Amino acid sequence: MAQKLIFPDFIAKFPPVDMPVTLGEDTHHIFSKENDPLSDALISQFIHPLETYIPDEEMTEYVPCFGIADTEKFIALVWWKAELMNYEYHLATFTLKGDLISHRVIAGTRVKEETVYRSVATINEEYEIAILEGESLDGDKMFDPTSSKTRFMEILVNGEIVDG
Repeated sequence: MAQKLIFPDFIAKFPPVDMPVTLGEDTHHIFSKENDPLSDALISQFIHPLETYIPDEEMTEYVPCFGIADTEKFIALVWWKAELMNYEYHLATFTLKGDLISHRVIAGTRVKEETVYRSVATINEEYEIAILEGESLDGDKMFDPTSSKTRFMEILVNGEIVDG
C-alpha cells in the first residue's frame, strides 16, 4: 500500500518566488528545468481532487512552478498542466493546514478546431492578476486585436481568488 503523503510534501515542490511574475506560453520550460517533478502520488492526492474530471494520465503532465512568497494567512501555488492541445497555468490557494480555499486557471494555450486561444498572466506584489487573452487562426503567433481583452483577478487577504 502506498504511503499517504502530507501537505508539506506537496508544497515543498514549489519554491517560493517574489512577485511580480509573468506566466506566458513558454514560461513552464524554466520551471521544468529548475523544479523536481511531482510524483504520481502527489498529483493524485493534491491536484486531482481539484479537477472536475480526471485527465488521461498518459497524455497529461504537471509541472510545479512556484509558491507565492510572503503570504501569511494562506499558501498560494502555481503549476502548469499539459494535455493534448490544452496547456494551463493553475493557481490554487490553501489554508496553512492544507485545505483548499480557491482554485483558478489563470493563463494558458488552448486549441479548438482551427483557432488558438492564448492567455498570459502577470501577478504583481499586491497579488493582483492581469490576464491578457486573445485568439489567432491556424497557429498564427499574433493575436487578433479584435479578440484581445484583459481580465483581472486578485487574491484577497484570506486567500480567496476573485474576479477584479
